[in-house]
Amino acid sequence: MKKNHKLKLPRIGILGFGREGRSVLRYLKQSSQFKKSKIEILDKKSGGNYLKGLARFDVIFRSPGIPYNLPELKKAREDGVYFSSVTRLFFENYKGKIIGITGTKGKGTTSTLLYKILKAAGQKVFLAGNIGKSALDALLQNKNYPMAVLEFSSFQLHDLDISPEVAVMLDVFPDHQDAHTSLKEYYGAKANIGRFQKKKDRIFYFADNAMSKKLAMRSPAKKISVDYRKFKEGDLAIKGLHNFRNAVMAATVAASLGVDWATIKRVVKSYRGLEHRLEFTRKIGNVSFYDDSASTNPTTSAAAIQAFSDKRHETSKESVILIAGGQDKGLDYSPLRTALKKYRTEAVIIFGENKNKIRAAIKNLGVPIKLVTNLKTAVSAAYRICQNSTTYNLQPTTYAIIFSPGAASFDMFKDYADRGRKFKELVGKLK
Repeated sequence: MKKNHKLKLPRIGILGFGREGRSVLRYLKQSSQFKKSKIEILDKKSGGNYLKGLARFDVIFRSPGIPYNLPELKKAREDGVYFSSVTRLFFENYKGKIIGITGTKGKGTTSTLLYKILKAAGQKVFLAGNIGKSALDALLQNKNYPMAVLEFSSFQLHDLDISPEVAVMLDVFPDHQDAHTSLKEYYGAKANIGRFQKKKDRIFYFADNAMSKKLAMRSPAKKISVDYRKFKEGDLAIKGLHNFRNAVMAATVAASLGVDWATIKRVVKSYRGLEHRLEFTRKIGNVSFYDDSASTNPTTSAAAIQAFSDKRHETSKESVILIAGGQDKGLDYSPLRTALKKYRTEAVIIFGENKNKIRAAIKNLGVPIKLVTNLKTAVSAAYRICQNSTTYNLQPTTYAIIFSPGAASFDMFKDYADRGRKFKELVGKLK
């Protein structure tokens, strides 16, 4: 915390009391500096006035789910209130090397794989941030570890003016237009992972992703372009070009930290991926089901189709059926249309709040589209198509049903994980 805010007994507010808000409270209660401070929880569950009178606090810890640009927060900043966060508090108190990873998608896969590689190489390292444990909870348990791998969302980076020693900028494309005031703001938040680095630091990026490169260029650190062609797709146990790219990034960063390539390749070869990310769920006869519920934008749905499909006019060994739809985030679905036009897909089943928007974006491609009311009917409809392949004129002998929503989950589910669990539950009941 900045020196002028290191008061003897500062008045502290914790804004938002979800996973990160609770971790702030646990950390402060164990801190000799703050454990006797007056701490107040500010959460919408406590009533509609939780944003009133914020000027009474010296410090407010804002959870990433609370929009940065709320008028009440702007007024509090003007009144001299200092805003902090889990991420900032972690940076200010952790003494080891921080490897920070961001991007639109692939953060969790890359962070986890890098962590596994470093651990296999004998490094004392922990994984935290937007994945797994809150950074502060992890810090309490691993404060003497010399290295930390942190996954950062745009919400965690938005008002951060500290950058990690090693930064990773994965593929970046439009997302979260329902939460950021503009695409410029979203990209600006992502850029913060490298914006405040020192010249001796490093930032890794994909040169063939224009935005990844552009944002990395804003860092004063040494810039390292990553070439995903260093590996062959056969080196991975998980499907998809996007997963392949993420693995190459993790491997390149690990190698720069001194890990030998034999260890890197061994870990990469055995890595099965994360839950709800093109996760194999079940096989019934000649039908395989995959849970890609973590897909919350059209670009990742397009990547899922590409992972399983050959070019449209070539013979495919698998007949791909896509289940998509959910809560709209103000995104353009042309990437999904492009993928359906380029890669062979036998049918698309759509449900959710934005089903009509998706249908409008992908119509007239010669791909059958079916609109249904919920996930249960979507799973049943997709499976029925496989069972009645003659009726639907499908030639391949094996089928892949991919649940890759390409949209947020909050219209019908608690979050993407809840949505993925429901999908697997429904698939488990099929006969």
